[in-house]
Amino acid sequence: MTIRKIPIAILLFVFIFSACTPTTTDSNTQTPRPSATANAEDAKTPTPEASQLGVEKDALRGKQVNIWHPWFGAQASLFESQVAQFNAENEWGIVVVAESKNNYNEIFSQTSAALENSSAPQIVIALPEHALAWGDDVTDLNPYVHDPEFGMSALEMSDFANVIWRQDEVGGKRFGAPAQRTARFILYNSTWARGLGFDSPPQNSSEFEAQACAAHDALTKDSDPNNDSLGGWLIDSDAHTALAWMLAFDGGAQEENGYRFLAPGNIDAFKFLKSLQQKSCAWVASPDLSVYDRFAARQALFATASLEEFSDQARAFFAASNTDEWIAIPFPGAERDALVVYGSSFIVFNSNDETQLASWLFIRWMLSSETQADWVRTTGLFPLRSSTFDLLADYSADHPQWADAVTYLSDGDVTPQLSSWRLVRVMLADGFRDMFDSIRHPDLTEGQVPLILKQMDDTAEELSK
Repeated sequence: MTIRKIPIAILLFVFIFSACTPTTTDSNTQTPRPSATANAEDAKTPTPEASQLGVEKDALRGKQVNIWHPWFGAQASLFESQVAQFNAENEWGIVVVAESKNNYNEIFSQTSAALENSSAPQIVIALPEHALAWGDDVTDLNPYVHDPEFGMSALEMSDFANVIWRQDEVGGKRFGAPAQRTARFILYNSTWARGLGFDSPPQNSSEFEAQACAAHDALTKDSDPNNDSLGGWLIDSDAHTALAWMLAFDGGAQEENGYRFLAPGNIDAFKFLKSLQQKSCAWVASPDLSVYDRFAARQALFATASLEEFSDQARAFFAASNTDEWIAIPFPGAERDALVVYGSSFIVFNSNDETQLASWLFIRWMLSSETQADWVRTTGLFPLRSSTFDLLADYSADHPQWADAVTYLSDGDVTPQLSSWRLVRVMLADGFRDMFDSIRHPDLTEGQVPLILKQMDDTAEELSK
């Protein structure tokens, strides 16, 4: 299905409007009168359902929750200030203690070791595939999410985009709750494209090729011989870029409980991209200049970047005194677009009923619209909730590329829901990079794409054991 740009705020309005529309009833059906003995006040205000978690509120008093996170710098500072705010304000007297592990690799290795000797924290912020690797040690959050007293209402849950909410649920078990989400996008220089005769972004892969090749041809005909090999798409070998291209051609990585790379859609995607390189309409850059600087210097009509990198790209245009307009678009396939949404999650470990509930209450607070708005302003990532977007009018005005990119969120795809994805995605990035490496593989052509994908299948099978 082609991704359509529908603002999240509009989607939320439609949902609320439809929810508030009165249900049509048969004109011959009378509404029964309430009993004369019924308490009118009770009829107006139903008694809230009691919690099903078996924990008294008083048992939460002074409960300590230790949490490990992967952040440093501004993100760590923001998180720790929010932890302090929760500790000061929460009605239950819960105390959260945060500790940084600096990156996701350390989070995974240290948490895995801590689980072996029963010294793990109550919460970690890690990747969804990490939670799947920890398996039975992870608490199922579904009973907490759906609890009548401490959970989320149906309206609150509908406030999350489906692609954000479903990543952490596998086989009926909720292994986590979203903490952060991002995606990689194609960056497109609209001003340069108009100069080349194109009035709109490419709607499919054929149009992408036409515009990429036109950009390359323009550079070969200008007065600078040093840019004759440039133009078109600046090749990016990130695993999520490779996965997005595969999905755009109706392929993908996961098949049931394993992987399948040698598939028709993936063959089409990789052949398309390798062919672009062979026509010099896609190219690999040397590391002496950043992608941001190259895109701002009109060395590429198309580049690739994650959502959180948009501010860096905007600064590069400013530094280059380049007033070109640029936007972010999903990856265009033959008949659909694709976008892979990914990021970290709050993961709770089994302990006792009181501590697990205390952990969930902190997570629920972190997922509030106001708290999430602070995260967006600091990180530039997706708002996890539609209602968060409503609080970011000022940020949207100052970051138009970000605001435009958010409209693609609702139709994004998730990454493979397999614990081995933490290893397989590294392999995918390596294999994708090798396909474009003209130094190591000078004779590799699009005809050898099936062989590359077969090697990926074999390697993925080994990594999944």
